[in-house]
Amino acid sequence: MYTEKVMDHFTNPRNVGEIKDADGIGEVGNMKCGDIMRIYLKVSDDDVIEDIKFRTFGCAAAIATSSAITEMVKGKTIAEAWEISNQQVAEELGGLPPNKMHCSNLAADALKKALRDLEAKRAAKKE
Repeated sequence: MYTEKVMDHFTNPRNVGEIKDADGIGEVGNMKCGDIMRIYLKVSDDDVIEDIKFRTFGCAAAIATSSAITEMVKGKTIAEAWEISNQQVAEELGGLPPNKMHCSNLAADALKKALRDLEAKRAAKKE
């Protein structure tokens, strides 16, 4: 059902936790399955994602996709992070069962929301 990589990220999730002074926070949920993801970003002045953490309440695929996307994004620029798609998250994990593809959507959406929050906070500081 799940690939070895999915099971590894589920049983040994990376970057779990919160960033208290996060530069951006994104939260998404799926009411059908009950999955909730929150992603926290810490970004340098030169737009590099220095730290990323997540808190996820959900199934194995939800936790695995959250963990995987944090590893995919850490050390990348904001521009590079914007380019990450749900399909890339699924591919990073060696695929997901069709009924769990929505988890990769949630992970990508949570990242995008965190990036939008970052942009809004930066714009507010400039005003």
